[in-house]
Amino acid sequence: MIFDDEYFMKAALREAKLAFEAGEVPVGAVVVWGEKIIARGHNQVERLNDSTAHAEMIAMTSAFNELGSKYLNEATLYVTLEPCLMCCGGMYWSKIGRIVYGASDEKNGYRKYTENTNPFHPKSSITSGVMADDCAQLMKDFFAAKR
Repeated sequence: MIFDDEYFMKAALREAKLAFEAGEVPVGAVVVWGEKIIARGHNQVERLNDSTAHAEMIAMTSAFNELGSKYLNEATLYVTLEPCLMCCGGMYWSKIGRIVYGASDEKNGYRKYTENTNPFHPKSSITSGVMADDCAQLMKDFFAAKR
């Protein structure tokens, strides 16, 4: 078994599909330590009536609890959609080692607001576009069904 970015993004996509099935915007995330998924999350904004209940925040909170630590400097967070500014703030303070996201989010993603500024911790590395088409298609299917 090859534990690469695509392998873990598929796990994040499975989380996004859970959100889709629950009527939530289909974003999923997993936190990986070494080659092991230590936390999972998907959007639960509607279910919890909480605008901060994004997939990334839920996955990071679960990872903090799993590790008994407020820092995730050796972890990688995989998320199906480009993070928003709020989630970037959480990632910044967690000192997460690496962030990998799938589809771009021109409407609400961090790049819309940050231009040449890096909102992540200086030691965090960013990889974008992993399985971007699959991640974007799930979003398109969700919003098409809503119309």
